[in-house]
This record gives sequence, C-alpha cells and structure tokens, in this order.
Amino acid sequence: MRSQRISHGLLITTAASAVALLLTACGPSQPQAQGTTDAGTGSASPTPSATAPSTSQPPSSAPATTAGPARCKAATLSAATDATGGGAAGSVYMTLTLTNTGTGPCLLKGYAGVSLAADAKGAPIGAPATRDESTPVTDVLLAPGQGGKAVLRYTQAGNYPDCNVTPAAGYRIYPPEDTASLFLAQPTRACSNAAIELLTIGAFQAS
Repeated sequence: MRSQRISHGLLITTAASAVALLLTACGPSQPQAQGTTDAGTGSASPTPSATAPSTSQPPSSAPATTAGPARCKAATLSAATDATGGGAAGSVYMTLTLTNTGTGPCLLKGYAGVSLAADAKGAPIGAPATRDESTPVTDVLLAPGQGGKAVLRYTQAGNYPDCNVTPAAGYRIYPPEDTASLFLAQPTRACSNAAIELLTIGAFQAS
C-alpha cells in the first residue's frame, strides 16, 4: 500500500515538472535590436542615419561687362558731301561724310535718314532716301576728328514728268538711330510727288 503511494507521488512530480518546462518554452522571447550585422563577427551594428543634404552655395555673379562707345549723335557730328563719284543716267553719286566733332569716340553704324528740305528748319520734300543694301552694315568707330562715309545717290528731278518740281535748299540728315538731324545746305530740285524716289543711301563705312 505504501509503495503505491510513492509511485503515485512520483507521477505527480514528473507531471508537474513537464508542465513547468512546457510553460517556459512557450514564454515570450526577448526583443532583438534592429541593425545590420558586421561580416565575420556576428555582432549587430546600428543602422546609420541619413546624411543631411549639404547647403548649396549661391551662384557667383557674372562679371560686369564693359560698355562700348556710344552711338554718334547729330549734336557731335558735321556733314559734308563730295560729288567726285560722278553720275550716270541722270543720277549723281556723292560721298556723304559724317565727322565726329566731339571729344570722345562714337560708333557710326547703319544707314542715315536723308531727305530734301526747303530750308534748315523746313519739312522734308517728297520721299526720303531708300536704302542701298549692296554694301554690308559694319561698325565704324570714329575717334574725334574722324569721319565715316556712305554713298548718296541723287536722281535728277527733271527725269520724271509727274515730279511736281520744287526747289530744295539742301539735305536733312539723320544719323543712324538718332531722332535729331543735321542740315547740309546744297540747293537742288526736289519732287513734291512722294511716289517718286530721288535719293538712295548706302551703309556707312570707314573712311
């Protein structure tokens, strides 16, 4: 009878031990740190944080450019013509020269505006000069005292029956890109009929 009680006690003890082992195995596992593992060591290393973007430097300002010479203006120019170019078929070819009378250099580039006028302050008569584009436009830098030249052609007014001939005291000349003008006294005949073009002007070239 006593031996049966001992066997029964051993069974209870063994069963209790098994339950305890089972509860231990089913318990929550310990948390592990996140990160990468160093090769060859098996130890975990923390994940590196993102690198902060570098502050961009402001762009350097472009170097200042040196301004070129100013355009030649009527206030610092004188005008003259030379008819040594001769004439053909009722036309006279002249060299129109604008000379720098200022104290500094200036740029003469392009075509002058030219028309016949009744007097120094009078309105233009007839059509203004048309451009002769056979000569290319170039930069003509005029030092004080230097001049630039352009070919000016005048067609005789008498060649046109419907000209309505009108006396002109000379030429009104506008330098390229200028709203002021010069007056060159040179009496001739103009056409009041604006449909008739008596004048042509070429681009300025260096003298």
